[in-house]
Amino acid sequence: MMTRYFFEDLEPGQFFELGTYTVTKAEIIEFANEFDPQPFHLDETAGKASILGGLAASGWHTASITMRLLALGFLNNSSCQGSPGVDKLVWRKPVLAGDTLAVRMEITSARLLKSRPGFGMINMALETRNQTGAVVMTYNNPAMFTLRGEAV
Repeated sequence: MMTRYFFEDLEPGQFFELGTYTVTKAEIIEFANEFDPQPFHLDETAGKASILGGLAASGWHTASITMRLLALGFLNNSSCQGSPGVDKLVWRKPVLAGDTLAVRMEITSARLLKSRPGFGMINMALETRNQTGAVVMTYNNPAMFTLRGEAV
């Protein structure tokens, strides 16, 4: 894939729409069986009886979907070299079977790295919304990008 975004192309205030993804009942249960086997992620009756109001995706499933959209919609088209971690992740509303998620990213800051010549660090704020526009998850994290023309 051709690199489109280098550090120099990223400025605070830029927004990127990263695509959509529809969550299915089968994948909610499959993910939960493998990674988060709580009753409200595995069974519709248990989900409806919970505070979540229905068969709900694990928050980690929602984070994984968001990461997929970030990778396909931006990172795989960039000179990103990884991230030192996530600063803040908040699950705001449950994601239910049939929800269609959309992710929007904002560049909140950018700086050159003195400790790594040829690299810059950006901070991203991501917001995941459902089909009604309700925010279901937010997270902030830094990521390292090479400068244009720098070999990795």
